[in-house]
Amino acid sequence: MGNSNIPTPHNTAAAGDIAKKVLMPGDPLRAKFIAEKYLENPRLVNTVRNMFAFTGTYKGREVTVMGGGMGMPSIGIYSYELFHFYDVDQIIRIGSAGSLQDDVNVMDVVIGMGACTDSNFASQYCLPGTYAPIASYELLARAVEAAKSLGTPVHVGNVVSSDVFYSDNPNVSEAWRKMGVLCCEMECAALYMNAARAKKQALGILTISDHIFKHEAIDAEARQTSFHRMMEIALEI
Repeated sequence: MGNSNIPTPHNTAAAGDIAKKVLMPGDPLRAKFIAEKYLENPRLVNTVRNMFAFTGTYKGREVTVMGGGMGMPSIGIYSYELFHFYDVDQIIRIGSAGSLQDDVNVMDVVIGMGACTDSNFASQYCLPGTYAPIASYELLARAVEAAKSLGTPVHVGNVVSSDVFYSDNPNVSEAWRKMGVLCCEMECAALYMNAARAKKQALGILTISDHIFKHEAIDAEARQTSFHRMMEIALEI
């Protein structure tokens, strides 16, 4: 019997259209780029809201690449449906981030071991304290090994997932920086919490697109097409 929850309001893929492993960039055009560049026989399985999902094979293994949008509400919806309704086992976020540390430079790769957050996303679980969203250790260890085999140096540590891109607080970045947080982004914490609740696996692999303190950045086109090392680590896991 099929899952009565699919298709969803956000995903028209049928049962069997989505692989057990999903790579999730924020930008649906980056999903299209990855599918066309790396996957064998990719097929388009979702177009709702132009949030493209493609399923194909990589070195003989089935994989789906699907956009997740910007921010925790967006990736929260897509990852929840993938984990609970499409029976996905692993979601690997591949995205951009802003560096907070002097030794984490533009185009460096960061693997998010944990994800701090200013979001209220965890309140839904009615926990009697502060929850610490962390990545799947299995995926994390495999990503580090894949990076070594590819010759790609990586930074592994804490990231911060923020609800706010344009903060009214001028001191917010310095506050996270002093606690050793490597970079800021907007999705990992919600993805990690959804995975924990669903008893599934999640990991965030990020490429530094700008440095908040050095005022360095790459343009939007480069973000879409030049994050090859991050994509290859995710595919090799």
